[in-house]
Amino acid sequence: MKTYATTLTRASALVTGIFLLSACATTPTSPEGASDARIKLTELQSHSQLATRAPVEMREAEAAVRAAEAPRSEGTYATHLVLMADQKVEIARARAQRRLYEDQRRALSEQSEQARLDARTAEVERARGDAQSARADADSARADAATAQEEIVASRAERLELQRQIEELNARETDRGLVVTLGDLLFATGKSDLTGNAGPNLDKLAAFLDEYRDRTVLIEGHTDSIGSEQSNQLLSQRRAESVKSYLVSRGVPANRLSTSGLGQGTPVASNETAGGRQQNRRVEVIISNVERSSAIN
Repeated sequence: MKTYATTLTRASALVTGIFLLSACATTPTSPEGASDARIKLTELQSHSQLATRAPVEMREAEAAVRAAEAPRSEGTYATHLVLMADQKVEIARARAQRRLYEDQRRALSEQSEQARLDARTAEVERARGDAQSARADADSARADAATAQEEIVASRAERLELQRQIEELNARETDRGLVVTLGDLLFATGKSDLTGNAGPNLDKLAAFLDEYRDRTVLIEGHTDSIGSEQSNQLLSQRRAESVKSYLVSRGVPANRLSTSGLGQGTPVASNETAGGRQQNRRVEVIISNVERSSAIN
C-alpha cells in the first residue's frame, strides 16, 4: 500500500511538470526583428527635417511596428508582420526624404527667383538713379549756362558803362593805360593852385576811381618851355600834387595815387606857337589796368 502511494505521488508530480513545461512552451513572445523596426522608426520620428514631412506614412509605420511588437504564438505570421513594419518604416523614410528634397528644390527656386527679382529691381533703381542724375546734370548745365549768359550780359553792360565813363572823361586808351589829359585851364598862369573850373572834371575822375578801385593812378605834370628848366620841373610837380590832393579830398586813397613832375621834357606839340605851348601845359592822369578798347564791344 505504501509503495502504491509513493508511485502515485511521483506520477502526479511528473504530470504537473509536464503540464508546466507545456504551458511555458506555448506562451507568446515579441517576434525577433520587431525591436529593430522600432529603433528605425524612433530615429525617423526624431529626425528634425523628416519627422513631419510624411505624416500619413509615419502613422502607418507606427501602426505596423506596434503590430509587429505584439506577442504572437504563430511564428510565420509574426515574421510577416515584422517585415511589413520594416517596409512601412522605409516607405515613410523614403516619402519624407523625397518631400524634403522637393521642399529644398522649391526653396532654391524661390531664392533664385527672388535673386532675379532683386537684380531686376536693382537694375531699375540704377536706371532710375542714372535718369535722375542725368536730369540733375542737365538742370545744372542749364543753370550754369544761364549764369554764364547773365555774366556775359553783366560784363557787357559793365564794359559799356566803362566806355561811357571813358568818353565822359575825354580819356584815351594807350599802352600805358587810360590817359585823362587835364589842360592848363585848371591852373592860373605860373600857378599850381587849381581854379574853380577844375571841380567838374576832377569830380568825374574821382567818381570813376571810386567805382574801379583796383586801378592805380600816376599823375604827371607837364609845362611848356617858357622859363627855366628847373622852375618848370618844380611847377609841374606842384600841379601834379594839387590834382592828387583834390582826389584824396574826394575819397580816393592816397596810396593809389603817385605823382611825377616832368617839366618841359615831354612836349606833345611845338613850343614855337601859342597853341602848341598851351597843349604842352597839361596834367596827365594815367589810370592803369584798364580794359583795352578792343575788348569793349
